[in-house]
Amino acid sequence: MNTPDYIKSLVTPQSGKKPQGRKVWSIDLETVWLPFFTATNTMGTTAIPSDAIGCPMRLAYDKQTGAVKFGNTGKPVIRVAKELSDNVRMVRDNFQANLLAYAGEVMTQHPEQYGDELDKAKKAGAPIAQRDSYELTKAQAERAEAEALARAEASKTVDTGTMPETKELVEVS
Repeated sequence: MNTPDYIKSLVTPQSGKKPQGRKVWSIDLETVWLPFFTATNTMGTTAIPSDAIGCPMRLAYDKQTGAVKFGNTGKPVIRVAKELSDNVRMVRDNFQANLLAYAGEVMTQHPEQYGDELDKAKKAGAPIAQRDSYELTKAQAERAEAEALARAEASKTVDTGTMPETKELVEVS
């Protein structure tokens, strides 16, 4: 079995600058999703309404009152058009299914090599997991000790000396 080109392209570094716009499923809306869905509409693969592609960012409205929604910070809530977010969700679900199908195909057609690769990965990862476990246990112990010292320090009395001398009141006649 040869690795399909679409799988090879997923694990090959791509050159170019990183997009800085609104993300949908951690992928830039303006530079990736919109050109992609415009292309799929052009080829008749999808039928996303033109207004969703033309104005993908929408002001959110309260479902009951119809009023503009505002977030906790006082800024208006902006959402991606439902038709776009639904199609992104479908692409994501299909992407996951394709990844699992490919992995299953490799496991079925090359069970020995897959098992060897899995064993190699477990052996290579074991020292890292052991070190992390040790470092975490050590850090938790150090933190517990520091917290105990802080509690002990806070519970000490402010006055560590002797009581000041008191004077007796003398009745004068």
